[in-house]
Amino acid sequence: MSDLFYQTITPTTHDLGDFKVRRALPGRPRTMVGPFIFVDQFGPADLDIGSGMDVRPHPHINLATVTWLFEGAIDHRDSIGSFSTIRPGTVNLMTAGTGIVHSERSPQDERDRGPKLYGMQTWLALPDGQEEIAPAFEAISDLPVVEDDCAKAVVIMGELWGKRAATTTHAETIYAEIVLAGGGSLPIDAGADERAVMLVGGEASLDGEALELYTLYVLKPGEAMTLTSQTGGRAMLLGGEAFATQRHVWWNFVSSDRERINHAKEQWQSGAFPKVPGDEEEYIPLPDVPKTVSYP
Repeated sequence: MSDLFYQTITPTTHDLGDFKVRRALPGRPRTMVGPFIFVDQFGPADLDIGSGMDVRPHPHINLATVTWLFEGAIDHRDSIGSFSTIRPGTVNLMTAGTGIVHSERSPQDERDRGPKLYGMQTWLALPDGQEEIAPAFEAISDLPVVEDDCAKAVVIMGELWGKRAATTTHAETIYAEIVLAGGGSLPIDAGADERAVMLVGGEASLDGEALELYTLYVLKPGEAMTLTSQTGGRAMLLGGEAFATQRHVWWNFVSSDRERINHAKEQWQSGAFPKVPGDEEEYIPLPDVPKTVSYP
């Protein structure tokens, strides 16, 4: 491993038939980078006409979900009555807090022409004292952009390159999409406690070290670096403040308290969570053995 990187994480790939999902966090090597406790990259994929993504209603507690698309569209519905069609350039932030249920499905117009799926799904653990805040939702498209002739970065959350996104942050968070043309470069700020970079398309390197596609590179704290590309590439920068207390993950539940997770399991099985208006007929049952778990 290069001296530039504190840790290199190869994601677990789940082949869902029409598209692949690559899960970098949580895993045995590491559970969090800043507040990010779940990092999925999916696509790129072109689905058949008439098909689509259908993630049935399911619950969350004590976290916030962040959806960011490079291509395609997803209809979001949740139990506090929110509806949003997620498209590239708009960040969807859903804060679960005490508990929320949501679904994610391909819009009908996407199904009619054959949906594209390419983007990121991440979860942020809520900090101490804020895990049980009220559920909330926001979709923000007026995001800061830093660009020159060969580089463009969208600040999705937090402050980077002197610009701050309007997106709510419960803990100190940085999150950005970086697109480089051939010969492009961009400095990677060194201010956050913990930072990681994932190349999600094309080719790029950090201070001359080539990045493998979809690998999550956890960067050494405090070291300024430069991301460059010879032929063009797309990368995600994520991180923020290091958490002093441990977070546990079981299925879609995140909490500092294992008993809180057990209570959420019981609530979902008993039907105590609220329904999603407009998507009330289906739901995902509580799994016996979830694919997403923490490793204390």
